Amino acid sequence: MKKLVLVGLLLCSLLSFSQQITMERGRFYWKGNQIDSRKARELFATNVKAAALYKQAKSKEAWGGFMLGLGVGLTVGDVAIGMFSAQNYPTAMTYAGVGSMAIAVPILTGRKKRYEEAVRIYNSEHPETLLGNQQSTIDLKVISNTNGFGLQIQF
Repeated sequence: MKKLVLVGLLLCSLLSFSQQITMERGRFYWKGNQIDSRKARELFATNVKAAALYKQAKSKEAWGGFMLGLGVGLTVGDVAIGMFSAQNYPTAMTYAGVGSMAIAVPILTGRKKRYEEAVRIYNSEHPETLLGNQQSTIDLKVISNTNGFGLQIQF
């Protein structure tokens, strides 16, 4: 029975270790595997500030992508109209497209900083504690007394 309890304790302690989120080239990785935005949102939900920063970054990404796409579409559309018709090129459509692309650039630049801040907050709240790591909070010792030998686990 003692062996079963010891094995159970060790297995439970291995499962309780948290993993940190890393971000490489705009993608999130957790436990060495790439995760999608739904899983990232679930992980960031453990901290209100990290979840808010992640949501702000996703919102900036959506609006910036929309403005950039709108700008490119308007500009390319006006170029096509100018090439295949007798209408003078650049019209107000081109200027609106270039303006939309100019607005999209500052919107898109702020999202990476918010993602990184959300990852930093999550990782500071969930320190990586793997076996053999110096941040490990579990101390396992072999002890003895007059009644015999035993294992002492301190959390």
